[in-house]
Amino acid sequence: MTRISKYLGALFLVLAGSTAALAQDNYRIKPGDTVRFEVLEDSSINRDALVLPDGRVTVPLAGTISVAGRTIEEVRADVTSKLSSNFANDPTVTVSLTQLGTPAATGGVATYQMAIYFMGEVNKPGMIEVKRGTTLLQALAQAGGFSRFAAVKRVQLRRTDRSGKQSVYSFNYNDVLAGKNSIGATVLATGDVIVVPTRRLFE
Repeated sequence: MTRISKYLGALFLVLAGSTAALAQDNYRIKPGDTVRFEVLEDSSINRDALVLPDGRVTVPLAGTISVAGRTIEEVRADVTSKLSSNFANDPTVTVSLTQLGTPAATGGVATYQMAIYFMGEVNKPGMIEVKRGTTLLQALAQAGGFSRFAAVKRVQLRRTDRSGKQSVYSFNYNDVLAGKNSIGATVLATGDVIVVPTRRLFE
């Protein structure tokens, strides 16, 4: 009886894993989701990328890619194609969904007061939970700082008001550190998106 129970338990785990994999294969990516990119031949490209409201993500060497509405396999094939010119043979690319998008926090949750989003070349992209009153510099620290591909001279703070109008504030992070720009002291608002582009060649 014990042996049968163990067998049934193992079979259940296998079937559950297969079902989860199948569900991810058929799932169509949405804005707000977090997608994991891994390249066997170059681990420096590996990262989690937040899908922005416009449905795009940025992958080093592959550039900006539209992923919303596409399956994991479709995205993997696209990234492989875009990266192929950088390798002697087609790279081994793995794409996976690590987190489903959730609506921005509206308050009333004990663990945090608001949600903001990091996209691009930071070490911890995606949604982070911060206290009200958190500044841009403090949030950058919570995101783990910049990756080595970061274009620190072209960082953006994107803010959307209640009417849906988006304002974009671009700044040079080096100027902030040198005290030449005070935007680092800007207090963030719920739903703010901080975008750190990928550095261009020779930038």
